[in-house]
Amino acid sequence: MTQTLALTLGAGWASGINLYATILLLGLLGATGTVDLPPGLDILMDPLVLFAAGFMYLVEFVTDKVPGVDTAWDSLHTFVRIPAGAMLASGAAGDLGPGADVAAAIMGGGLAAASHFAKAGSRVLINASPEPFTNWAASFGEDAGVVGGLLLAVSHPVVFLILLAVFLALLIWLIPKIWRGIGRLFRFLGRAFGGRDGRDPGTNDVGGGPPSG
Repeated sequence: MTQTLALTLGAGWASGINLYATILLLGLLGATGTVDLPPGLDILMDPLVLFAAGFMYLVEFVTDKVPGVDTAWDSLHTFVRIPAGAMLASGAAGDLGPGADVAAAIMGGGLAAASHFAKAGSRVLINASPEPFTNWAASFGEDAGVVGGLLLAVSHPVVFLILLAVFLALLIWLIPKIWRGIGRLFRFLGRAFGGRDGRDPGTNDVGGGPPSG
């Protein structure tokens, strides 16, 4: 049960950060016999699934390193990562019954949403920096976190569950700060591109009257 729970929650959490790396890694672990995947995840070992996941991972690996493009990619994947995370978590629950499948889907989808929005929001703030190096570091760190987290979930499930609880606690503290930072960023951009205090550059007052003199 502990290993099933860790794999269920790990699949949902990792899908919100990098879905294709999650599918590729789980499929390879199952295909090589390193891990006995639950019946609901057997499809991940199919060569066509591995090829598709590997190809899309390469696409994401490149786009995720380009400031601005990564945010657009994350925005589109809001509609992909969350339901896919729910599906993977449900498949990881194994043959525990329909109730367990639904519960796993709910928890997996929720974790995928939390990790996805944390990633997407932090990338918006990171992209405000003119240099690309912090963006690259964040991208490599996310990939390493997904791989390391999933390997930990299948090899040391108790340790993974403890670290996941710590991650969720940090997320509860961090997400409000991320969204406040995004709000400040957009207000700054609005002032920068909309003129100081909302005034038309050709007028002396907000009402838009003719220039004095």
